[in-house]
Amino acid sequence: MEQEDQFVTVVITQLVKPGCETAYEAWLKDITSVARTYLGHLGTNVIRPQPGVRPEYVIIFRFDRYANLKTWMTSRDREYWLTQAKPFVESEPQVQQLSGLEAWFSLPGQPLKTPPRYKTALLTWAVVYVLINLLNTFLRPLLGNLPPLIASLIITIIMVVLLTYVVMPRVSRLFSYWLYAKSRRV
Repeated sequence: MEQEDQFVTVVITQLVKPGCETAYEAWLKDITSVARTYLGHLGTNVIRPQPGVRPEYVIIFRFDRYANLKTWMTSRDREYWLTQAKPFVESEPQVQQLSGLEAWFSLPGQPLKTPPRYKTALLTWAVVYVLINLLNTFLRPLLGNLPPLIASLIITIIMVVLLTYVVMPRVSRLFSYWLYAKSRRV
């Protein structure tokens, strides 16, 4: 880990046995409730399977620093809940740890790997620049009667949601040839 005090994310992918989805969903609710009680927990997201795109569940736990994530990952609580999930899953979970914005740069259906940081920064800057200008152009007139801080809050919430769920997954796919270019030997 480069910096012990930076935000850290763990991405867990797991295939659920056919017919066990309801039981797995109940298990997810329980384990995420327990994770919330741990120091430094910043949130949990679940990406459900999408036929033809991603067959597995993806669970994303975010913590404020590596030490707090490690406490959760090595806890008896987590171990207990993983044991409870065994009847519902086809295999052991795949666990990957990311920090910063790396999680935006993953391709659906493939293991998470991170491109060089300069490429991540450059592409993120370009997308944020375009998106913030579009949102300001089209939303600012609609929010004109609101106090500036409230208008900015609304615009940034919309921007982050769009970046996370709509724009960055598509941009990552579109620029995957550049982001994940393999070094060529001469």
